[in-house]
Amino acid sequence: MIKNNSHKYSISAMCKVLQIPRSTYYYESKVKEPTDEITPKVIEIFKASRNNYGTRKIKVELKKAGYIVSRRKIGRIMKQNGLVSNYTIAKYRPHVNKCNESKIANELNREFNTDKPYSAVVSDLTYVRVNRKWNYVCFLVDLFNREIIGYSAGPNKDAPLVYRAFARVKTRLDNITLFHTDRGNEFKNKIIDEVLDTFNIRRSLSMKGCPHDNAVAEATFKIFKTEFANNYHFETLEQLEIMLADYVNWFNNIRIHGTLGYLSPRQYKLHNLKKTV
Repeated sequence: MIKNNSHKYSISAMCKVLQIPRSTYYYESKVKEPTDEITPKVIEIFKASRNNYGTRKIKVELKKAGYIVSRRKIGRIMKQNGLVSNYTIAKYRPHVNKCNESKIANELNREFNTDKPYSAVVSDLTYVRVNRKWNYVCFLVDLFNREIIGYSAGPNKDAPLVYRAFARVKTRLDNITLFHTDRGNEFKNKIIDEVLDTFNIRRSLSMKGCPHDNAVAEATFKIFKTEFANNYHFETLEQLEIMLADYVNWFNNIRIHGTLGYLSPRQYKLHNLKKTV
């Protein structure tokens, strides 16, 4: 427990709270020399995943490296070495959204798998504590490969936050065919309407009070909260923005996704675009 939280709290403070002598902790935490070649590989993969991968994904990464290992053995190695995934303890917070009464239909209709980049982009917002205040993060996610193509962070849950996420998109915005969100007023307003109209992007809205209509965006933020937001204390918005950029880069280029055949979003995109050439 102390080892897995040492990046957030001081060892002295945790030992004091748990009433454990520091000498005992340092004695018990001495790294034991592994007696096989699998253990260090498991530890390396787990650390490279930022403490997020469980036995299933570690097994996939070991297979890529030429090792065939059962999930049971991987789990045993993780337990012996105090490797606890961020997903072991689910973390939830209630989230209440105001919704608009627009007549715009749900054109996406829960078709979450597409065969062309940018044919459908989904978006949502979540909140992150910065110092003693709530700040907000917006993602734009391409359903083709689950890549975060645009993101932003800021102190307000509003249209400019969404606008800044669009500004980070590296492709031409008129390549986006459909933009799907929930009915939050930050998505349905004059600023965002002008962006969509200018680049001929069709709009799609979830049914009122139905988060399942935007399931991929919801799932992406669950990952984001578990792997990133819940594990750090941000002193400033600037610190959040720097660490968020690093996380998005890792998420897009390195993190393997079960829904993508255990490839990263960029790997999946390159693999599938080669097929069409």
